[in-house]
Amino acid sequence: MNTALKAIDVSADLPALMTELVKGARAAARVLALAPPEQKNAALAAIERAIRANAQKILAANAEDVAEARAGGTTSAFLDRLTLTQARVDAMADGVATVREIADPVGAVTESWQRPNGMTIERVRVPLGVIGVIFESRPNVAADAGVLCLKSGNAVILRGGSDSFRSCRAIHECLVQGLREAGLPEAAIMLVPTRDRAAVGLMLSGMNGGIDVIVPRGGKSLVARVEAEARVPVFAHLEGVNHVYIDASANPDMAKSIVLNAKMRRTGVCGAAEALLVDRAAAATQLKPLVSMLIDAGCEVRGDAAVQNADARVKPASDEDWGTEYLDAIIAARVVDGVDGAISYIQNHGSRHTDAIVTEDARAAEKFLNQVDSAIVLHNASTQFADGGEFGFGAEIGIATGKFHARGPVGAEQLTSFKYRVHGTGQTRP
Repeated sequence: MNTALKAIDVSADLPALMTELVKGARAAARVLALAPPEQKNAALAAIERAIRANAQKILAANAEDVAEARAGGTTSAFLDRLTLTQARVDAMADGVATVREIADPVGAVTESWQRPNGMTIERVRVPLGVIGVIFESRPNVAADAGVLCLKSGNAVILRGGSDSFRSCRAIHECLVQGLREAGLPEAAIMLVPTRDRAAVGLMLSGMNGGIDVIVPRGGKSLVARVEAEARVPVFAHLEGVNHVYIDASANPDMAKSIVLNAKMRRTGVCGAAEALLVDRAAAATQLKPLVSMLIDAGCEVRGDAAVQNADARVKPASDEDWGTEYLDAIIAARVVDGVDGAISYIQNHGSRHTDAIVTEDARAAEKFLNQVDSAIVLHNASTQFADGGEFGFGAEIGIATGKFHARGPVGAEQLTSFKYRVHGTGQTRP
């Protein structure tokens, strides 16, 4: 047990335990908000070293979690999200290194102007305070959230899923080691030390003002519960019902490459494509190669009549398929009437997460990028780039699909708010 929890009785009743966690995080947040960039970066460097040095310990803990989940009969897509490999641990450490190298957002003056009376006003980035992160299955979220909150001067309380409990503990020990080596309070990154689901409800209550923001990272049911029960602001990460639209002018080889990657690279991530839309004007040449390619790669295709006619192996799509996040090797496919038809369909069936167009027509691309109201829109690129690491953020705490404060990948900068600093020379208001 790390020293941040030594003074906390983990056998105490849950409300008392959570109160102590929040109290420690609150005190740590005040220290972290004023910590110089060099000290935070020293902690991040130590965290990176600890993750690399303890890779086998992390993998051993994860193997226990995976074995328990497999014995419980969980899905292959869930197991993929839960499983850590050496490459994924290396990527986790690489992400910490990238976060260390990005500019420190705290204290950055984003705008400055002078009033006619001589006063100077500055808008300055400041931390949010204490962030509660509630996540499921993917243990790497513990590292991503921990280091992003550290970089942005926020304390964080992590509540991972019971399925990744051992993995998260092993990763959390590395985070705490980094804080300790840099002389920062270990309570700056807390992990709820119990699988009791009631801890989620307590976090959503805001703990009497102890938690400033909640970030849910998980399935539709978790996010729905958070949005229904939270008494503090939420960075909503809704389901990723993502589309790839193949326009009439799309390069056929590019279309195949992007569609295959968008769906099959990792089917269980939120950036995976869940629907394929093909321009009716291109259906005669593009539809069969795309559908057959997906099926040959092991993907089940559920389609409309045109898609079924393209390949006898296509299953008929039901009404529920239009707008479903499968997180598995399943995709819905249909023909639409040009870019306008694609935009209209996405508006009615998408989740405003990530959508892509494949086209050589600059006007069609511009129209799609301007009119599709999603957090991330791409031209001639896979939806699997919906990731903070791929945006250069090092990591992400989630993909925000709402429109307030933060949208898209939530990195260190998005975990800050701002205040105004006003410099005067004795001015009084008439």
